[in-house]
Amino acid sequence: MNICFLLLTVFTIVELNCENLFDCEHDALKDDIEWTADGKNKWNYKRYWRKINKTAQTIIACGENGDEWNLPDLVALCEVENDSVLTDLTKKSLLRHARYDYVMTNSPDERGIDVALIYSPFSFRLISSYPLRVDVVKGMKPTRDILYACGELITGDTLHVFVVHSPSRSGGEHETRSFRKHVAQRLINAVDSIRSVSPNAMIVATGDFNDYTGDDALNLISDSGLTEVSANSIGKHGAKGTYRYRGRWGSLDHVFANGKMKDRFLNCIIFDAPFLLEKDKTYGGMKPRRNYLGPFYQNGFSDHLPLVARFRME
Repeated sequence: MNICFLLLTVFTIVELNCENLFDCEHDALKDDIEWTADGKNKWNYKRYWRKINKTAQTIIACGENGDEWNLPDLVALCEVENDSVLTDLTKKSLLRHARYDYVMTNSPDERGIDVALIYSPFSFRLISSYPLRVDVVKGMKPTRDILYACGELITGDTLHVFVVHSPSRSGGEHETRSFRKHVAQRLINAVDSIRSVSPNAMIVATGDFNDYTGDDALNLISDSGLTEVSANSIGKHGAKGTYRYRGRWGSLDHVFANGKMKDRFLNCIIFDAPFLLEKDKTYGGMKPRRNYLGPFYQNGFSDHLPLVARFRME
């Protein structure tokens, strides 16, 4: 009797806004003085290495899946400063034995923050990557590039990945809404370019969009043919969003996938392990255990919780 075994491989994508993962050196071309020992945050190497290893701890923990654990295949990071930070994270932190590689942007953002993609070369063989510059429109400050990367999966398929960090709501949600729509349109144009050449391409877009499900910019993306697979994601320990503002949960972080990739979607959760949470003394309940509250050091992790999306690879 012949017995056929179906091998199901799970491909895991994590998205995390790191909350100001800066090194301790001043970049003369950027407004990052606050992230130096002499700045208002008193940012020093002891605090920096705590932050690096706590970020690594978070990524490692995101590999938990029921009774199993595997390192995530891709990790999309927002609010990372430069190559030295990513080198320390992937080569010198708790992640140093994972053999992760990375690609990242070098954006015109005034503070010097960028986005990056950490990838396991064992499950994602990088083919190419490059930044997509977002031209400024009237009233908009220079913002983060969109990171594009594509790689070959163990199935032989090519996966196209976009990492986004849209402009914040600083100055007012309504006043900045058009800026986030502008970034969304830049993303849509890039996705359409891929689909015009390869209609069945597998595409994922993820990051901190600084908008909630149903907001204009996200509706643009959904209307373009990408599905928000992270919609309605919750945590196992009470989190109802990746971010908490004035006692209310909401998700600024999202994962989108196109048709072929969506068909392989298994689940998406907000990773809210207890070590990433603390009591909200003002509003009650729990909130992300952040690293800074204004200029006050909290020795935490991030003000955002990670998203963990899983896809099947047969």
